[in-house]
Amino acid sequence: MARYSKSAGSDVKRAMERLKSGKLKSGKGGKGGTVKSRKQAIAIGLSEARKEGKKVPQRKTAKRKTAKRKR
Repeated sequence: MARYSKSAGSDVKRAMERLKSGKLKSGKGGKGGTVKSRKQAIAIGLSEARKEGKKVPQRKTAKRKTAKRKR
């Protein structure tokens, strides 16, 4: 079974095209700087696909470490 839908792949492709043309921005409202990282462009494309409700796995989040108690 595929993890990602075909339409999610096209969203990533569109983000990569914006990266190459220098039009891909990070952050909301155009405040963020221009994206230069390939990995960041892929992440933005997947994020956009998630917002549209396409089949994309959930974001991996870091596991919280529990604080050690002093004795």
